[in-house]
This record gives sequence, structure tokens and C-alpha cells, in this order.
Amino acid sequence: MNDDNFKPSGFLNVPVPENMDLVKAIKDLKEKKNAVILAHYYQEPDIQDIADYVGDSLALAQHAAKTDADIIVLCGVHFMGETAKILSPEKRVFVPDLNAGCSLADSCSADKFKEFIEKYPGHTVISYVNTTAAVKMLTDVVVTSTNARQIVDSFPSGAKIIFGPDENLGNYINSLTGRNMVLWKGACHVHERFSLEKIVELKKEHPGALVLAHPECKSVILKIADFIGSTSALLNYSTQSDAKEFIVATESGILHEMKDKNPNKIFIPAPPNDSTCACNECNFMKLNTPEKLYNCLQYEMPEIFIDEEVIRKAVKPINKMLELSEKLGF
Repeated sequence: MNDDNFKPSGFLNVPVPENMDLVKAIKDLKEKKNAVILAHYYQEPDIQDIADYVGDSLALAQHAAKTDADIIVLCGVHFMGETAKILSPEKRVFVPDLNAGCSLADSCSADKFKEFIEKYPGHTVISYVNTTAAVKMLTDVVVTSTNARQIVDSFPSGAKIIFGPDENLGNYINSLTGRNMVLWKGACHVHERFSLEKIVELKKEHPGALVLAHPECKSVILKIADFIGSTSALLNYSTQSDAKEFIVATESGILHEMKDKNPNKIFIPAPPNDSTCACNECNFMKLNTPEKLYNCLQYEMPEIFIDEEVIRKAVKPINKMLELSEKLGF
């Protein structure tokens, strides 16, 4: 095999045999190698359908921490693979395409974040899970959109807090709690793109539809939402609600699970500002494909490697999150 096919910062570029039953082949490899496939809700439907577990960032971290598999294949973005490796350093962890990055994580480099923190001595540092391992090393406790408010509320009302990197989520928590956390100015490119005007037009076309929004959205979107919550919270709300139509303002991959759990309900992706597209997708999340997943399992590449010292420091705020989550009932 040509060495050019092995891309240490990308994916294994090997053609999959024609006429292969990919689903069966992936399942066979998974059983043979005692591997577990974890997928985020934003993955393409074929990936979600073949995964052992589909969830949001918190659930994926929880599963990575407790799995007895020898191999973890994290079908998501790079920081999720890092989190799995940090929590299970004895396991081998793979991401089908290491080019699957995160615009939010990229908006917050460790060097710049360290400089930012140093401007506010005496502050507790709370970082969103959408960050690199290097940023987690600088953090006191990690949060996800599922548990962010509750973990922030676990600190005294007068506590001085730095929150990063998602400014929209931080502003939302400040508005709910009356706090004045110092916010890093970062954002997710998907949740920044939703068009208020187009959502309002959709509401006119579907007057009975409820608007569901992720707290990473801009405040103008959150103001018109009927329910605001993490990816898993949006899924649970849509399942429990008596409403029959929903306009969903988060990455459109979640609609697959929503439709699967609620076949008699209608789910409409909230459109972005780009007039050429009716839905809003994360181009990074969609880099993972069944073909890349097969090659990842077959050749055991590309793998996540993290320095032991980084793991030792970065695991502390993640474990703190998991401990608080369990205590708070997540």
C-alpha cells in the first residue's frame, strides 16, 4: 500500500471494494476487534444507524469513560475523539477523518486563552467541551450544553467566572442566572448562520409549529424560540410534546433521530442565511462517511494520540464535569 494513502492528519484514502455490504463488514470488524462505535447526533444518518450509541457530547463522554471495548471509534469531530482518549487512555481511539474539526474549538487557541485568563486573576475557568485538550488543561471544569447552566449554578452566586469559548451560550446562561461571567468571544459557525427572517417566514407557513433552538444560537433566534436546550434536550422535548410540527434551529443531523422517534411528526430544519441551502449542516461533522468508518476499523487508522502529561491535566476538569453531572442528575 502506498504511503501516500496514509494521511496522519486526515483519513485513510483507500478505495472500499465494490459491491461490499458495508454495514455487515463494519459490524463484523467491530465484533472481531472488540470495538465500539460512538456517533454524535450531527453525523449523517448512515453513520447514526450503524453506531452502537448515538448521543450528544455529554453522553458520548460518559460512554467513553465506562466502555469495556478495546477500541473506540468516535464518529464526530476531533475534540470528541480527544475527550474519549483523555477519559480512556488505555483504549485505542480513532476518528474516521481527523480533518473533522470544530469552528468553535478553532476560535480559541490555548495560547490566546491563557493570555485571556491571566487578565482576570481569581476567576474560576469554565470551558465548553468544544475545546482542544490544551484548552482543557487551563480549565477548572468542563461543561456541555446539557449541563452548563446547572454546573454554573453550582458555584456561589458571587463567584468570579470566566466562560469560554461560546459567547452565545455564555450570554444565555448569564441571562438565566443573573450572573456576569467574563466571556470569550467564540462561536459555532453552524449556529451563527441561522436566519431570523427565514424562520419567521417558516412560522407563517407553519403557524402551529414550535421553534426549537440550541443555546449556541444568537440571542435574536433564542428570543423567538418556544424551547431552548441542548441537542438531547431538543430531542426529548420534541418526543414529549403534543405539537405535531417543529422548526429546529440546530445542526440538521438531529432531525434523523427526531423523525425516527416521532414518525408521525414533522420536523423542519431552520434555514441559514445562505439562500442556496434549506438546511444548516456542519461540514466538519459530515466528513465522516461509512467508507471512512470501514477503513478506520479495517486498518486501525487514523488514531488519536495525546501526551501523557496533557491527559493527566486535561482529565481533571472533565472528571469534575462528570462528577457534577452525576450529582446533578444528568
